[in-house]
Amino acid sequence: MMSRTVVKLLLFTLLLGHSLMLLVHGQDDQSEFISIDCGLQTVSYTETKTKIRYISDANFIDTGESKSVLNEFRDDYQQPYWSLRSFPEGTRNCYNINVTSGIKYLIRASFLYGNYDGQEKVPEFELHLGANLWESIRFENASVAEAHKELIHVPLRSYIHVCLVKTGSGVPFISAIELRPLPNASYPTQVGSLALEMRFDTGQVPTDFKGYRYPFDVHDRFWYAYDLDDWTQLSTSQTIDSGSSNDYQPPPIVMRTAATPRRANASLDFFWLPADDKASYYAYMHFAEVEKLQANQSRLQFITRNWRVFYELFAPDYLYTNTIFSPAALSGGQYNFSIRKAENSTLPPILNAIEIYTLKEFLELETNQEDIDAINIIKSTYKIKKNWQGDPCAPHLLVGRCKV
Repeated sequence: MMSRTVVKLLLFTLLLGHSLMLLVHGQDDQSEFISIDCGLQTVSYTETKTKIRYISDANFIDTGESKSVLNEFRDDYQQPYWSLRSFPEGTRNCYNINVTSGIKYLIRASFLYGNYDGQEKVPEFELHLGANLWESIRFENASVAEAHKELIHVPLRSYIHVCLVKTGSGVPFISAIELRPLPNASYPTQVGSLALEMRFDTGQVPTDFKGYRYPFDVHDRFWYAYDLDDWTQLSTSQTIDSGSSNDYQPPPIVMRTAATPRRANASLDFFWLPADDKASYYAYMHFAEVEKLQANQSRLQFITRNWRVFYELFAPDYLYTNTIFSPAALSGGQYNFSIRKAENSTLPPILNAIEIYTLKEFLELETNQEDIDAINIIKSTYKIKKNWQGDPCAPHLLVGRCKV
């Protein structure tokens, strides 16, 4: 039998897909955002809660059909999820999106079924980035058929292809595609890209709290509450200086709260069971002291993973964010983390937020740009749409068709 800790963590991992009405506040620069509302019939609009400007997908794809979710779903979801594009024709349909090569992006693909076809039968299909499998899209049932897939990726070319690939079980669809530039020094990996596994605001209690996104988070990451029975919360009304030198820039509102054990001598323990034992992961933990310690107080802590030291003794800085991460990918199939107080520490450990990502090594290279340009000229001249989407020479199943 799984422990309550495992059960609750698995539950909140599932809840990552549910961004019913993420809290928003204020406004900030979004000049480099790319926000595509798939299936949108109008040219553009500004979302009323986030103030993010969304544009139609008409200039990014020339296949598929515009559809709308049933009205009963609109009250619980923001406008980008009201429409979608479905792809009843063709095996592979791709969005062609211009980007800046060498820049690190957060790429988010969102899906809300909303019984748009009246069938109450959810499809299964694949999401590809270019020639590579990004994620397999599966839904629990028609009533909760929502998903958000995030990838941190550095494009090598001046474009990316986000592709929906039919696998034989229903019609692929997509609701929104969002790209957000990130500091290149953030989320370092030795190789590959990072697919979001979970991102938690551990100082929030998940009651009616829906989560934070832009403009609380200047990079528009989704932050969801996470809590365990043996945790309690600390908070401050002071401003957390998370953006000045910290490459990750977690939202100050997230960093103003922290989890700590209910028992003074206990540790903060959490772990997860990966769906794929062969997968590798990166963990990023964000810390900021939220209490003004007295001269006779101290908060010294260290981190273990699978009962071995993961990070040596440290003291979180007061009102300033420190991010601790794994410099190399973690593997081994078991992930037991514990944040423990030092023997001479007078206060228990804290944790403000945590992010965990799966390492994705995309081994399929896209076709040379010159070859793609030549094929696209032919495609445009002869008005070819069906079964000729994205990289014309990928994936492997289509290689034999590519002649330039």
